[in-house]
Amino acid sequence: MRKPLLGLMLAALCSQAGAATPQWRPGLHFTPRANWMNDPNGLVYHQGRYHLFYQYYPYAKVWGPMHWGHAVSTDLLRWEELPVALAPDAKGMIFSGSAVVDTHNSAGLGKPGQTPLVALYTQHDGALAESNPGLHENQSLAYSLDGGASWTKYAGNPVLKNPGIFDFRDPKVFWHAPSKRWVMALAAKDRIQFYHSANLKDWTLASEFGADAGAHGGVWECPDLIPLTVGGRTRWVLLVSINPGGLNGGSATQYFIGDFDGQRFTPDDGGTRWLDYGPDNYASVSWSNVPGRALVLGWMSNWDYGQQLPTDPWRSAMTLPRELRLQPVGQGLRLVSTPARELARAEGKPRALGSGGSLAGLAGQFRLKLQAPRADSFRLVLSNAGGERLVIAYEAALQRYLIDRSAAGVRDFSDKFSGLASAPRLAVGGALDLDLVFDTTSVELFADGGLTAMTALFFPRQPYTEVALEGPSGTRLQISPLRAGKPR
Repeated sequence: MRKPLLGLMLAALCSQAGAATPQWRPGLHFTPRANWMNDPNGLVYHQGRYHLFYQYYPYAKVWGPMHWGHAVSTDLLRWEELPVALAPDAKGMIFSGSAVVDTHNSAGLGKPGQTPLVALYTQHDGALAESNPGLHENQSLAYSLDGGASWTKYAGNPVLKNPGIFDFRDPKVFWHAPSKRWVMALAAKDRIQFYHSANLKDWTLASEFGADAGAHGGVWECPDLIPLTVGGRTRWVLLVSINPGGLNGGSATQYFIGDFDGQRFTPDDGGTRWLDYGPDNYASVSWSNVPGRALVLGWMSNWDYGQQLPTDPWRSAMTLPRELRLQPVGQGLRLVSTPARELARAEGKPRALGSGGSLAGLAGQFRLKLQAPRADSFRLVLSNAGGERLVIAYEAALQRYLIDRSAAGVRDFSDKFSGLASAPRLAVGGALDLDLVFDTTSVELFADGGLTAMTALFFPRQPYTEVALEGPSGTRLQISPLRAGKPR
């Protein structure tokens, strides 16, 4: 979690007051009832509930001294917002981190019959950042003995002190079974450091990765190292968020595929690959303790304009939960992301539309699935009675997907809220398929089985009610309504 350019004084003074905008509240994506939210952190599944913690400032709609907000869900569709889990203290603000189930009580914090949840997070001391930069971010620990309802900060904090690196944060911790110890991936300015521990409290530096790999247009943040099985072999995917330096401007998340031996990550290559090519998906991290699935969630915004979004009384939403897997493409592997399977439970009866046709009666949340017999150009146009329109397209000559929001609604809140985003088609030849999820002010696009993903926000003055399909003969569109979750 990077401190934005706005200082704490400005954040405290700027109320960002505006007219309430309930018409822009998502129905399926998590948003807090009010005020500022950014990166998801501490994602953990425990006792039948998915816990979502997140960077939160409960006193204004702009970034301020960070807390951990808290929400839970049993189905990844309906979220219950709970009281703040962690608040700033004398050691600093509560920046991003992770949470694990300490099944064997390795940290010695549990009690008989009480399996502890343990959170590792960065504490950012704003005053020390001014007087002694390089020592102001340290890693601390908190634990819960009641399933996440309440948290106790460890008396020995910090558990990992800063060696003198200005950007030293966002610990992602997991149990590495082959080496029988905990591993921490930590962002350290322009690279990722890997630490190991037997007890979650004493950490030893094992290795570094990334100084000469991937994109370096900004600071590296929010790492996650995820094992995935492909072809009967375990490979490791390292997620690294970067701000700025994203392909479509501002913040974004890149990934690397390689091997991990408990100490060192060895990539297949040092190239740059993007988890999501759209402008509005950042800081994606995975849930821990979910057997057999790699589930991730991102912040559905961009640091270029996140603090200016025109929503009120809240600001920011999370993406939908997504499932990750690896797929061979050509001579290598690519990461595939698709909506979590639970989304299908929200789908209603579908309607069909052919090329050259249009269909009215859309409302709020819906899912579009497009099938084309060959990789020819097409356009999907979402529109409303006010003449605003959002265009989703494929350009065969350039082999790229487009999201054009230049005429989609309100844009004057930021000159960085660009109109056009593009992404390459990674599949080779054959038919086209798209899965698009719309939720009031967002679209999440998954093309070619999830090889290409794009996420984008838009703010229409009136809801989109009509969709038109322009494409080659044989192109078909299925439109299914989505039942929104309960109010926050």
